Amino acid sequence: MANEMERAKVSKAVLITGCSSGIGRVTAQHLAAAGWKVYATSRGARGLEDLIAAGCVALDLDVTDEASMKAAVDEVVRREGAVGVLINNAGYSQSGAIEAVPMERVRAQFETNVFGLVRLTQLVLPGMRAQRWGRVVNLSSMGGKLTFPGGGYYHATKHAVEALSDALRFEVRGFGVDVVVVEPGLIRTGFSKAAVGQMGLAPVSPDDPYRAFHEAVARGTVEAYEKGPLARLAGEPVDVARAIEKAITAAKPRARYTVSGSAKLLLSQRALLSDAAWDRFLRGNFPSPGE
Repeated sequence: MANEMERAKVSKAVLITGCSSGIGRVTAQHLAAAGWKVYATSRGARGLEDLIAAGCVALDLDVTDEASMKAAVDEVVRREGAVGVLINNAGYSQSGAIEAVPMERVRAQFETNVFGLVRLTQLVLPGMRAQRWGRVVNLSSMGGKLTFPGGGYYHATKHAVEALSDALRFEVRGFGVDVVVVEPGLIRTGFSKAAVGQMGLAPVSPDDPYRAFHEAVARGTVEAYEKGPLARLAGEPVDVARAIEKAITAAKPRARYTVSGSAKLLLSQRALLSDAAWDRFLRGNFPSPGE
């Protein structure tokens, strides 16, 4: 009886970041429909009316703001006792040559994709440790294991997520907390257009040495999602949601879940190719600046 009472006290409430669109939104809907208690978040809790109608609780959460993160976690703890499942989904991509992207945009990218993920994880871990159960699901990307030209800063954030997740998985396993990385490939959302749109933040002049390169990256990014062989291997946001559900439901979740045919194909290809061979492959699809 005592053991049953202890199990009954374990919170499995789900806190998801970045639910205003795309993967976060669909994951919140999917998990709520499956019976999970879902706290869906976005900055200002804007645009979450349909998630509230689906049974989610909407909270304001800005992963670049310490007070906002603490307030959201405190509210879940007040209602549930602890955050049982944290899904670090908030993030975005921007494209541009390393030299060309302004440093304020670089810092903003890391603040959202890496530092916010880390701080929110720090805030939920005490409750997970106290109840000796928890799941931290970090949305990485196939881009956490390979790098495409023009996406260096985005890839850097996802490589960081991979490394942080590997370290954290070892550190918290003994407390009953599992850490899972989800690695989507091409997913049909507004991701590609947002990445290309960020290029406009860098100053452009007629003699810009990266101008042709940026134009090619923009075309290639959009085309990859809209046509060609990789587009046919793209997944849907619900595919990611199902992988996340599997990860938080499994008694012993895998360390990584790869989602979509495009991710499986490209990650296999990258693993087989040397750095020189991978560079040759990239040069066949992107112009090299300066050549």
